[in-house]
Amino acid sequence: MVISKRPLHLFVAFAVAILPFFSSANTISDSTHVATETSHESHVAHAESHEEAEPTDKKSKIKAFIDHHLQDSHDFTFFSDEETGKHYGFPLPVILIDNGLKLFSSSKFHHGEEIAEVDGNYYALHHGKIYKTNAEGQLNYDEHHHPTNEKPLDFSITKNVVAMLVTAILMFFIFVGLAKSYRKGPLPAGFGKVLEPLVIFIRDEVALPNIGEKKYRKFMGYLLTVFFFILILNLFGLTPLGINVTGNIAITACLALFTYVVTQFSANKDYWKHIFWMPDVPVLMKIALIPIEILGTLTKPFALMIRLYANISAGHIVVMSLIGLIFIFKNWVAGPSFFGLTLFISIIEILVAFLQAFVFTMLSALFIGMAVQDHHHDEHHSEDMLGEHDNAII
Repeated sequence: MVISKRPLHLFVAFAVAILPFFSSANTISDSTHVATETSHESHVAHAESHEEAEPTDKKSKIKAFIDHHLQDSHDFTFFSDEETGKHYGFPLPVILIDNGLKLFSSSKFHHGEEIAEVDGNYYALHHGKIYKTNAEGQLNYDEHHHPTNEKPLDFSITKNVVAMLVTAILMFFIFVGLAKSYRKGPLPAGFGKVLEPLVIFIRDEVALPNIGEKKYRKFMGYLLTVFFFILILNLFGLTPLGINVTGNIAITACLALFTYVVTQFSANKDYWKHIFWMPDVPVLMKIALIPIEILGTLTKPFALMIRLYANISAGHIVVMSLIGLIFIFKNWVAGPSFFGLTLFISIIEILVAFLQAFVFTMLSALFIGMAVQDHHHDEHHSEDMLGEHDNAII
């Protein structure tokens, strides 16, 4: 169960290619019910429900804004005008599988305030999820106020998907440029001077110590891909674009799953032997340890998933909360104070962006190294026997 060099490189390319499509759109939209222009009664009902769900005080509005920032969206909204109700940004393509392919712009939803009609079918955007409905935009709810309408398969290009595609394209061009610069001389040129120390750092401080000198080269492609992919997305999250990709648990779960697959399929026979039949342990203890060892293989990727998701999300919540406090305490003391604290935390978040990319890559290398390391039980046993024989002779 060992991945050779070529299949591993193909797996890394395939993983990066399909990762954007695992992103699920689950934002909190500006309204909770939708309506159509053709039905005046549905507009009235929508307006009444919208007034009920719309936060009235500043604290609730700030909390709703933070929740909206943390989650994915079918469009980019840079800012909104509360007085006119206009949103400034641009829509993204919606791709649905519902008795065929349905392709249209998210502008048809008008940020969840209207019904999208496509080929005679009607769709409503409710809390970032798309439901099938009728021309009046009717949604049925259960006792927990969750819509029970049918949901089509949603393969839309959401905000997080755009960020990951841009990151993948950016990584492709910068590393192709880095490779070409080495053909001209022993030292890279241009932006390659910034990348080379990071590549060497991952090689010397992450791959070599955890995987070993004999096998580390095989996994360098995956480790570099994971490191720069997470790093660039973390830095994107610090921009005013409102992107929070690595704070989406679906994304971190996919990244952790890739590490899990690489680890398990690269593992040698000694790794599996220590899981299913641990050497030098009584038989009854071996049987008792089997489920624990199997569970241990699952807790490792789970830790990768939660650590990245929790740390990035917490940083975004802290920064957005401090910005919100400026609008709650409107005075000449609180404004500059919270602004300065926000700036300080934002600088720390840049460090966290690098740190979380490094931690995820290091732990991935550690788990891979544990799976591919060689155990020399027989050699150690032979050395002990030779030592005892020499002592006996002496």
